[in-house]
Amino acid sequence: MEIRSTTDQDLDLFVDTLHTAFGRFPETPAEGGTGVWWSAFEMDRNLFAVTADGRPVGTVGAYSFELTLPGGILAPAAGVTAVGVLPSHRRQGVLSAMMRHQLTELRARGEFLSVLLASEATIYGRFGYGPATYTSRLTVPRHQAAFDLPRAGAAVGADTGSVEVLRRAECGELLEEVYDRYRRAQPGALSRPHRWWAAGAGQAPISPAPRYVAVHRDTEGVPDGYASYSLGDPDILTVDETITTDDAVFTALARFLLGHDLVSKVVFKHVPPGHPLRWQLADFRAGQVGDDGDWLWVRLLDVPRALTARGWFTDGELVLDVDDPFLGERGRHLLTVRDGKADCVPTDREPDLSLDVRDLGSLYLGGTTPSTLVRAGHVRAHHPGAAALADALFRAEREPHCLHWF
Repeated sequence: MEIRSTTDQDLDLFVDTLHTAFGRFPETPAEGGTGVWWSAFEMDRNLFAVTADGRPVGTVGAYSFELTLPGGILAPAAGVTAVGVLPSHRRQGVLSAMMRHQLTELRARGEFLSVLLASEATIYGRFGYGPATYTSRLTVPRHQAAFDLPRAGAAVGADTGSVEVLRRAECGELLEEVYDRYRRAQPGALSRPHRWWAAGAGQAPISPAPRYVAVHRDTEGVPDGYASYSLGDPDILTVDETITTDDAVFTALARFLLGHDLVSKVVFKHVPPGHPLRWQLADFRAGQVGDDGDWLWVRLLDVPRALTARGWFTDGELVLDVDDPFLGERGRHLLTVRDGKADCVPTDREPDLSLDVRDLGSLYLGGTTPSTLVRAGHVRAHHPGAAALADALFRAEREPHCLHWF
């Protein structure tokens, strides 16, 4: 078996092989090849696993993204995608060979982070990926959608803006601009390159699928948030995504959606963990949480570069003993944080924490606390204060969240 790079001429064969691996048939692209999720493939970043006679039996690809790190820092990240092995060649080492080849190529390109969305939670940990952001679905019956009044004199930002309804086809450029401002301020968010919007690649509202868009504008008329939604049977309004970093704007959009006529319930997809919307409802039980699970998985390809790239919010020192069994590597690193900046150097000091690189990936964006993984038995704390110190160091300024599908 050989792992080889693909070219633009391999696109149809790559798509066909990938769909065969999942037992599906490709949808038909619109005129010009747009409107399908694979229309943003970067074929120079994709790989085939081929047999001795040249037949492809496995696929893996990567996108070029920017990932927003704690501290509002934008870092390049490879978005691993299109991972599949034909049913006839599974459990023969094809996937491991492709993943090892890809990680080697990513490092050769100078990249220090890779991310993916895991189709199955048991696959990618062995390759060094750990779940790093989480998301849930919030369903609110409309007859229970009344908002509560703020208590104890709490000041809630009064919304003085406006909401208008547009069709998806009318506001592509607006969506692109608002999302780009949002992702630059939201830890864990990924960029959506222009070619994604232009090609309609991905899920709504990037895709050209019919959607209404509730656009929020500030007092100056500048768009500062949107919610993409559709109404389906039986009278359920489903919100693809709500994009804003302003809680008052999110509340204004939620009020608008929950006030829609002829709707039995509103389903908010991709609500961040700990979002205050449930607490804003007069009936706390009205916000029914479902599909609570992982979203973005993170893998560190260069531990010192990754740790010094992100922002930090507590000063301190931590010695991390990091094992990378898939690549056969192990390193002990002294992480020193001062005034929001980190230095990370090799050390022979006794470790504070010992952990697998997959668990460091889970901690990296601040969405998983080290003490949680210590209690789970995955991270070893070598003294009583190590977990608490690591918790303080790895926290982010806000909960990391990603809702981009790739």
